[in-house]
Amino acid sequence: MPKIDPTTHELLLDGLIERPLVFTLKNFRRFPSVSRVYFIECAGNSGREHEGRPGETVQRSHGLFSNSEWTGVPLKNVLEEAGIKPKASWIVAEGADASRMSRSIPLDKALDDVLLAYGQNGEALRPEQGYPLRLVVPGWEGNINIKWLGRIMVTEEPFMTREEAAIYTDLTPDGKARWFTFAMEAKSVITRPSGEHILEGHGWYEISGLAWSGRGRVTRVEVSIDGGKTWADAHLNDPVLPKAATRFSMPWRWDGSEVALQSRCTDETGYVQSTREQLVSVRGLQAGPDGFNHYNGIKTWFVHRDGKVTHA
Repeated sequence: MPKIDPTTHELLLDGLIERPLVFTLKNFRRFPSVSRVYFIECAGNSGREHEGRPGETVQRSHGLFSNSEWTGVPLKNVLEEAGIKPKASWIVAEGADASRMSRSIPLDKALDDVLLAYGQNGEALRPEQGYPLRLVVPGWEGNINIKWLGRIMVTEEPFMTREEAAIYTDLTPDGKARWFTFAMEAKSVITRPSGEHILEGHGWYEISGLAWSGRGRVTRVEVSIDGGKTWADAHLNDPVLPKAATRFSMPWRWDGSEVALQSRCTDETGYVQSTREQLVSVRGLQAGPDGFNHYNGIKTWFVHRDGKVTHA
């Protein structure tokens, strides 16, 4: 984690633009700001589920995920201020940390909803979260949300940095790798009851959890108590925002029998969350150099007769 003096930190904007610019934080914050709620999810979140070693608790299976209100300046406004040359089709964002963490992003995405964020949940970014300035790329894998942002270069092609050539790729059964699989697909998980919880006797409980999609809004969440044989619609709790966590809930009366709890999410594109078996049939079990990325399979929690909830 770099130690950055906010009074001297600068953001360089160069490459295929008409007017290369250097912003101090003071003059950068003269741009109109917006606040938006978005999730950030590590591409490797839930990778053990794909591998067949499900997490014992929801934190261990889905904990590389967060949801925050971000405050900052739309990247589109800054790029338009600099003037984009006709050949431009990508940007490269670079951090000011020692590794110079860098990722390529298509220009279409950069001009859509990407934020140059300096605030999180009503306060300044904390050092661990990229202070004093970071990129927020809604709905896309966590690694691309560059922290401690120091440079944005507008380019004609992706730069094929380490994080997009050596890792953050998805291997297929024939040994080839899929590049630039940016978006985090529709996903959900029941958080209560979940692993290591104990139900204290028969009766009514509320099944609740979180759903999200990197493609937009969640439009439906279904819950099954019989391992996916039958499904019932859960209630989506407001607010239901694009590329943000949505809470869902459903009343459930437990009769003391063994049950298998699942949830599955549908987003506004019509995509329905897959089972692990469906994902493995397409992607196989050969992990890439960074493990299994972009796994969004349905998670199962087993409720036993003694009320204990486990992952197996």
